[in-house]
Amino acid sequence: MADKKPSIAFIGTGIMGAPIAGHILDAGYDVTVYNRTKSKTDDLVARGAHWAESPAEAAKDADVVFTMVGFPTDVEEIYLAGDGLLQSAKPGAYLIDLTTSSPELARDISEAAETMGKHAFDCPVTGGEAGAIAGTLTLIIGATEADVAPVREVLETFSAKIFCFGGAGKGQAAKLANQVSLAASMVGMADALSFAQQSDLDLDLTREMILGGTGKSGAMEQLAPKSLVGDWKPGFMVKHFLKDIGLALQVAEEKEIALPGADTAFTLYDMLEAIGGGELGTQAVTLLYQEEAEAVAAGLDWSKYTAAHEEDDECGCGHDHGHGDHECTCGHDHHHGDDHECCGGHHHDDGHECACGHHHDEDHAE
Repeated sequence: MADKKPSIAFIGTGIMGAPIAGHILDAGYDVTVYNRTKSKTDDLVARGAHWAESPAEAAKDADVVFTMVGFPTDVEEIYLAGDGLLQSAKPGAYLIDLTTSSPELARDISEAAETMGKHAFDCPVTGGEAGAIAGTLTLIIGATEADVAPVREVLETFSAKIFCFGGAGKGQAAKLANQVSLAASMVGMADALSFAQQSDLDLDLTREMILGGTGKSGAMEQLAPKSLVGDWKPGFMVKHFLKDIGLALQVAEEKEIALPGADTAFTLYDMLEAIGGGELGTQAVTLLYQEEAEAVAAGLDWSKYTAAHEEDDECGCGHDHGHGDHECTCGHDHHHGDDHECCGGHHHDDGHECACGHHHDEDHAE
């Protein structure tokens, strides 16, 4: 594809997809776009992209098809449905999924594509909205350097680093490893800010100090400032991060390994989504540590997090455990009795109202 720029289809122009497609367009490629909400493609069309009425229409004449959708179910439908990309893309086309999805699904799509004379590989990204806008994303690819070579030039239009992990599904597995690390970092950031606040420390100064030592993290550097000023706008939505952690925990369960940091993060983000925070930015996890009034001001509703949610047959780990004293994959015992801990993980003596908005009397039972 070195002699002529390949034609591009881009499906999914959301928070990150739109700026990625914009970089490809700015680099001189002919780009056709599709998104379920058409208005999210308006800016790209105004800049010269073509609008397609369906994913199949977008892909039919494209040399390279990018997808960036929300969930594995979306990926499965868009690729494997009867009128999906595997059927509608032309022979020899490259199908590149930027969604963070299931390693197993990525393998299935790649194998099916090859039998149909097409090439598909998983290419989840990291760097968030800021990286997408700047064109400095890190690409995490389930393919070899040789596999990627024909499309590397277009990949470089929106990335700063490209890592090839050698086989279908391995890009997704590597991205999930990144999310496991991030999950623990997000909890560490929220814990640290809460601890500093309760210790009557200057939070900005505390953050600066942490960034100067071994406690620093991307979460503390990039997301803590938003949290400190009450900016909950999503660069990466809670519901998508929860999906990523859930995928990692599913793989971990299959491999019989424990991920306590990811387990804790899943529990907190599951709670945050339950009270209406699914479309906030991931930095909103710090709201779980604050007074109820701050959560309400951010649009959260603790009344949604009821005893029924906590006692549901399906616990936060996403697996059906039935009733009784069980320990799910999140590593927590879900019996209902005394010694209640609120969402911040703190035990509350008589008379305390925690961030979850519940009054914790002595010997409280859920």
